[in-house]
Amino acid sequence: MSTTTSPAPGRSVPGPSGPGAQPAAAPRLVRQRRRRPGLIALSIALIAAGGLSGALLFTASGQRTAVLVVARDVPVGAAITDADLAPASLALDPAVKAVPFAKKAVVVGQRAAVALKAGALLSPGQVTSVSLIKAGEQLVGVALKPSQLPASRLAPGQRVLIVSTPDPNQGAAAGGKAVEPAAPKTVDATVVAVGLPAPATGIVVVDVAVPVAQGPSLAARVATGAVALILAPQEGS
Repeated sequence: MSTTTSPAPGRSVPGPSGPGAQPAAAPRLVRQRRRRPGLIALSIALIAAGGLSGALLFTASGQRTAVLVVARDVPVGAAITDADLAPASLALDPAVKAVPFAKKAVVVGQRAAVALKAGALLSPGQVTSVSLIKAGEQLVGVALKPSQLPASRLAPGQRVLIVSTPDPNQGAAAGGKAVEPAAPKTVDATVVAVGLPAPATGIVVVDVAVPVAQGPSLAARVATGAVALILAPQEGS
């Protein structure tokens, strides 16, 4: 019986002897990669810088400011009430100009310099303390039926004309004779406030500012109901 022995681990097996025998190839040596401490340090520095930038961004986004936003639509020229404003906490860019919530008491009572839309951020330039009633003017309330005013919604600050309509009894007083109608008298006015329509009649009271000299005569004409309101040409139209 013959036995076969395996070479011991870690020892090389000699090649076959004899003519034409090739020498055994030497085992290949595996070189270990050299570690570069500089590259490792740079990678660690970049990772740390990225983490620091993220932390700073998160901190900055968490710095919120209490500001005022518009709670409901406010027409231009209308007085701003407490119910027209609401608080909001926002992270704002320094370039954004907003009214701080702490100044709400200062804003209430001022007038809208532009038409304010619900949900919009309130900026300082959108409010004014200038009244629509100028020096030398009077405030007159004009009660109008739906047929005496335009269907378009009126807003404070609009320029309007109060027109004297013909007296229905004028023809009878003239004895039935044909009378050439005179040009209707008009009064330039500025809308200051617009009331809500009366539930039963739909009558709307519009407060207008007119020159002092025309205030009493306009009030007397309004009492007769023989007036109508039309829109005057607006600036820039």
